[in-house]
Amino acid sequence: MYALEWVVGLLLCAMLLAAVARHIGVPYPTFLALGGVALAFIPGTPRWVMEPELALAVFVAPVLLDAAFDTSLRDLRDNWLPVSTLVLVAVGVTTVMVAMVAKWLLPDLPWAAAIALGAIVAPPDAAAATAVLRSVKLPYRVLKILEGESLLNDASALLIYRVAVGAVGASSLSASQIAPTLVLALVGSIIVGHALAKVQMRLTARITDVPSSIIIQFAATFTVWFIAEKLDLSAILTIVVYAVTLARNVPAYTPARLRVPSYAVWETVVFVLNVMAFVLIGMQLGPIWSALAEPLREQYCIVAAAVLAAVIVTRIVWVMSFNVAWRLVIAYYGYHPRRPQLNRPSAKGGLLISWCGMRGIVTLAAAFALPEEFPYRDLILLTAFGVVLGTLVIQGLTLRPLVRMLAMDDGDPVGHEMGWARRAAFHAALEAIDDDPSDEAQLLRLEYRRLLDRAENNPDGLTSSELPADPLRRKAISAARRVLFEMRQSGEIGDDAFHRLEEEFDWAELSAAG
Repeated sequence: MYALEWVVGLLLCAMLLAAVARHIGVPYPTFLALGGVALAFIPGTPRWVMEPELALAVFVAPVLLDAAFDTSLRDLRDNWLPVSTLVLVAVGVTTVMVAMVAKWLLPDLPWAAAIALGAIVAPPDAAAATAVLRSVKLPYRVLKILEGESLLNDASALLIYRVAVGAVGASSLSASQIAPTLVLALVGSIIVGHALAKVQMRLTARITDVPSSIIIQFAATFTVWFIAEKLDLSAILTIVVYAVTLARNVPAYTPARLRVPSYAVWETVVFVLNVMAFVLIGMQLGPIWSALAEPLREQYCIVAAAVLAAVIVTRIVWVMSFNVAWRLVIAYYGYHPRRPQLNRPSAKGGLLISWCGMRGIVTLAAAFALPEEFPYRDLILLTAFGVVLGTLVIQGLTLRPLVRMLAMDDGDPVGHEMGWARRAAFHAALEAIDDDPSDEAQLLRLEYRRLLDRAENNPDGLTSSELPADPLRRKAISAARRVLFEMRQSGEIGDDAFHRLEEEFDWAELSAAG
C-alpha cells in the first residue's frame, strides 16, 4: 500500500509539473528533472531498484518506437546531410571530447569508462526541443532535422556505449575487434528490423479487439528488442527500422477504432516512462550523494559541470561550423533542393539547432543500465543526471525566447500539403459514390461538393467535425484514405500532412461506424 501511495502521488505531481511546463512554454522534462533532484533529498523517500540490464529495454524501446513511427522517410532523405553529420560526427566528437575532459579531471578513470560516459551524454533528446518548437512558428526543415537526429543518434551513441562497456571487462579497446562488430550490428539490425515488421504485420492484420491490439503492440516492441539483444545487434537501430517499416504499411489496413485509442495509450505510456526514469534516477542519487565524502562531492560536481560545458560547447561549435561550410558550398554551387518548399539553410537555423541539445530519457536509461560493478558508476550516474538537468534547465528554459528573438518563418509548408491532399481526397470520395443513385448518395454528394468548394477556396479552413459521417460515407472515406496513402507512398505529401489528415478521417470513420 505504501508503494502504491507513492506511485499515485508521483504521477499526480508529474501531471501538475507538466501542466505548469505547458503553461509557461518549456519542455515538461525540465520540471521532471527538477522534481528528480527534489526527490533525491526528501526524507523518507523509498529506494526502488530496477535491474540495470532492464533499464534500456523498459525505458528506451517504447519511447523510441513511438518517435520512429511518426518519422518521415521523405524528410530524412531531404535532410540526409545535416542529419547524418549530427548522428555520426557530432555524436562521435562529443563522445571523444567528454572522454578527454573526464580523463583529464580523473586520471584514474579507465579510457573505456570515459568513453562510455561520453556515449551516455552524447545523444540529445530532441523530443524536449520539438515539444517547444511545435508550439511556435518555425521552419519545417529545422523540425525535421531535429526529429531525424533524435531518432538515429541514440543508435550511434549506444553502439559506442555497448563497445565501451564490453571493453571494460576485456580491459582493452581494439579497432580490429570493434569494426566488424559495428558493421555486423548495423547491417544485421536493418535486416532483422525489417523482417520482424513484416512478420508482425502478417500476425496482427486480422486483430479487431482494441485491448488485444494494444497489448500485442507493446509485447511485440519488447520482443523485437530482446531478439536484437540476443543476436548481439543494435536494439536501437532494430527498433527504428521495425517502427518505420510498420509506419509505412500499417495505416493502409488499420481501422480508426484501433488506431485512435492506440495513439492515446502510447502517448500516455511515453509520459509515464519519462516520469519513472527521473523518479528512479532521483532515488538512486540520494544514497550515492549521502555516501560520498565532502571532497568527493566537490570533485564529482566539478566533473559534472565540466562535462556539461563540454557537451554544450561541442554541439554549438560543430553545428555552426557545419552550417557555415554548408552555406559556403551552396553559395559556390547553388541551391538545388529536392522540393521547392525546402528553404535554404541559414545562420539562424544553425544557431537554433545548436541550442537544441537537451538530454533526456535515453541518457538516464543508459547510465542506469551500467552494471553495478562498473568503474566509477556512481560518478557516471551523477554526471549523467547533471548533464540532463543542466541542459534541460539552461537550454530548455531559454529555447522559446530564442525562437521569438530569431523570428523565423517558412510559410507553413505542411498546411499547403494538407490543402493539396485534402482536395485530392475529396475528389476521390466523390468518385467513389458517383454511381450510387440513392437519395442518401445524392445528399452525400452535395455535402462533399460543398466541402470540396470550401477546400478549394480555403485549403486550411476545415475541421474534423465538418467531415461526413454515416454508414454510406465509409465507402467514400475508404477511397479518400487510399489516395492519401498513395500520395504519402509516392512522396507527394509528407508524413506530417498525412498523419493530420489521417486523424481527420479517423474521427469521421469512428462517427460513421457508431
